[in-house]
Amino acid sequence: MKTWRDFLDDDAKGLQFHERALGLSRVNTTEVGKKYGSTPSAAENVERQPAFVTTHWSVVLTAGRSDTPRARKALARLCQIYWYPLYAYVRRRGHPAHDAQDLTQEFFARLLEGNWIAKADRDKGRFRSFLLMVMGRFLANEWNKAETVKRGGQVQLVSLTLDTAETRYAKEPADTATPEQAFEKQWALALLEEVLQHLRNEYVNDDKEMLFDKLKPCLIGSRETQPYAVLAGELGMTEGAVKTAVCRLRERYRERLKAEIANTVASPSEVDSELRHLFRILARG
Repeated sequence: MKTWRDFLDDDAKGLQFHERALGLSRVNTTEVGKKYGSTPSAAENVERQPAFVTTHWSVVLTAGRSDTPRARKALARLCQIYWYPLYAYVRRRGHPAHDAQDLTQEFFARLLEGNWIAKADRDKGRFRSFLLMVMGRFLANEWNKAETVKRGGQVQLVSLTLDTAETRYAKEPADTATPEQAFEKQWALALLEEVLQHLRNEYVNDDKEMLFDKLKPCLIGSRETQPYAVLAGELGMTEGAVKTAVCRLRERYRERLKAEIANTVASPSEVDSELRHLFRILARG
């Protein structure tokens, strides 16, 4: 089954279809999830919380100067999801694989140990921008020393699957993207993959794993490539029921996508602009 990475590499038009099919550029956050009379979604809840205190990055920003366990846990969770874009950035900066792994681990360890979060600009509170800025400074100020201090047997404050990093990086297509562009593309892909994993877990928990796996290609392909009549036969459903299920999957996907973006920005007003930026990044290929 195609992943986001395969899909974007294989068919540049697929991204345009996906954006259009989900209506991402024209659907307001407050409208998400209302069509089917479902329970309040994560995206709707974002709008209902003026303080915006339940999203991960806002928790980190709010508690940056107090170093609360809740803030550290939220930051660790974001680091575990979005570490690979920074690894790709370090590799694009010309560092060999082994050094890039050390640098990435050291960066996140210092990010969690130090007081770097307290210096985050609340007016420019996108987690994506913050990480890239701080990593750039880290590379300039720390790696240019004669030798980086190794952590050795010290406890790792965040677990990163760095053993798979170079395998993933080796599969990336060769292009002329700058380190910053490579970071942004990997960031966008990591976010989409996180959303799909959350969505799949929801279907699994409802004993609908097969339904999700069959309908997932409808999120990243046209109806012509995934005929509803064929899916109906495979799922033992009517074509109309399949169409409804696909619509609900897309609605729920949109909710999850906006909710995940909300976890990485500092205010609800930034969600839609960050979403548009994400798709501009992916459209660059």
